[in-house]
Amino acid sequence: MTVASVSRCLALLEFLAGERDLVELSELASGLNMPVSAAHRLVTTLANLGWVIQDTASKQYALSLKMSTLAFRHLDACNVSDVVQSILNRVATETHECCRLAVLENRELVWVARAQGATTGLRYDPDMGQGIALYATASGKAWLCTLPEEQALAIVYSRGFESPHKLGPNSAHCIDEFRLQLAEARQLGFATSVEEGEAGTAAVAVPFRASSAHNALAAGTISVAGPLIRITPDRWHELADALKAAATELAQIWPAKTRARCLG
Repeated sequence: MTVASVSRCLALLEFLAGERDLVELSELASGLNMPVSAAHRLVTTLANLGWVIQDTASKQYALSLKMSTLAFRHLDACNVSDVVQSILNRVATETHECCRLAVLENRELVWVARAQGATTGLRYDPDMGQGIALYATASGKAWLCTLPEEQALAIVYSRGFESPHKLGPNSAHCIDEFRLQLAEARQLGFATSVEEGEAGTAAVAVPFRASSAHNALAAGTISVAGPLIRITPDRWHELADALKAAATELAQIWPAKTRARCLG
């Protein structure tokens, strides 16, 4: 299989992963910018391998559960499900908000686990499949704060700023604006996002390190997010304290988690 074929397969899987409904072959071809015949060969191959299913009545396509199964298997191998989840559950219970864990991979943050602590009123249940805009989320800023400023700004600048309609109304629109937000996060000792990643929501986040050593690199972030009316500035320090305590625990168990992963 050529590199181009692998790229097309992955693009097709990513396209289907973002669709809630069944997809027509023509829609699939259009979305992937390829001829219908090529899309048909590709999706047929993936269906034969169990990655895609085709509805017998409509002949439309959807992603199978094979990728989800592999994802959960991978999380189990990383000990995320059993070791880390208990920490997230405790923070969610203490704060009565949604607590999430993001792990650093190839200079990107990826959501891997969450716990819901809101039992009454409004609930914030974010899509765990969404990408993390580093400059517009508390988690992104929390990680970037662990880097030298020049490196952090270079990472954000190289990726550009997304269209405002995709994010919240308060998201930064240029590197100078983001520099001020990053400086504020460094001064506070934790990162916040107020209607930046998403309208109507706010979040607080801190990084956690790959070990308890003072100079250990960041391994990811832990955050609390919820409706804007509840994640107010007067709660920021309280939430940050709960997150910092959890980050200390994560730093203590992360080396063991990493060793378990390496041992397979």
